[in-house]
Amino acid sequence: MPNTISTWQRIRRTPYQVVAAVFMIFLTLFVMAVFMVLAATSSAVLTYFETKPQLTVFFKDEKDKTAIDTLVEKLKNTGKLANSVYISKEQALAIYKEQNKNDPLLLEMVTADILPSSLEVSATSPQYLVDLSEIVKSESGVDEVVFQKDVVDTLITWTSVVRKIGLVFMLFLISATFFIILTSIGMKIAFRKEEVEILKLVGATGWYIKKPFIAEGMVYGICGATMAWIVVTISTLYLSPFMTSFFTGIPSLPLFKLSGLTIYIWPFTFPLFLLLWILLLLAGIIIGLVGSLVAVNRYMKY
Repeated sequence: MPNTISTWQRIRRTPYQVVAAVFMIFLTLFVMAVFMVLAATSSAVLTYFETKPQLTVFFKDEKDKTAIDTLVEKLKNTGKLANSVYISKEQALAIYKEQNKNDPLLLEMVTADILPSSLEVSATSPQYLVDLSEIVKSESGVDEVVFQKDVVDTLITWTSVVRKIGLVFMLFLISATFFIILTSIGMKIAFRKEEVEILKLVGATGWYIKKPFIAEGMVYGICGATMAWIVVTISTLYLSPFMTSFFTGIPSLPLFKLSGLTIYIWPFTFPLFLLLWILLLLAGIIIGLVGSLVAVNRYMKY
């Protein structure tokens, strides 16, 4: 109990150092959480596109069902076709009506005759999409080929860039935070040099003397992590409608249900928010612990 009281007393006596240390930990973990959210969003979008048909072939009117079946067999014989789904003009119209059911004007202007039949193709591996598309393009009666591989490749590149930038930025912030904690704890040890010497004379163990300083560093980490989690959570809640609108067509995931009301957070669910808080908390404690341990071992000769 004396150590706990002493720890809080140390924190209250140097508010500016405490604010600086907690703010740096908060900033570091906030950036970490933002990049986690971006990585999760990228992964969710990437997974969505990878599970959708990767190649969509639109046919001209002269391409009948028999010719399309022959094309499907040709694709199957390559051993690179995972799945194919034929969509007739009538089915295309039904899909169009479902997608635009809230806009009667658009529904009145479209009939099955003006919509093309199509074939949705998935490859056993993304690397085979180019081969399948070349076979399809060489066929007569093909009007257009929509290639999802370009979208997937762009998302993969974007995700990779985000992760690399985030890693470099995080290493810089962690280093800056570490040195701020090191300096803050070191200054407190220097200010209490006489107190430490007295404790040594009365027989206090090294751990007993060091423990309040180490606990103080961990408190910095806990406070910074909690602040970062609160800000990220509130920001995600606020931006959720915009994210859902921007990624129209990609299913939202429910955060929780209360009295029949479902609150959606895209792409996070409540367990993932809880996991994010735990990860930030662990990161904050580790940063505070390591920084304070290095400080007491460097500035306190015992």
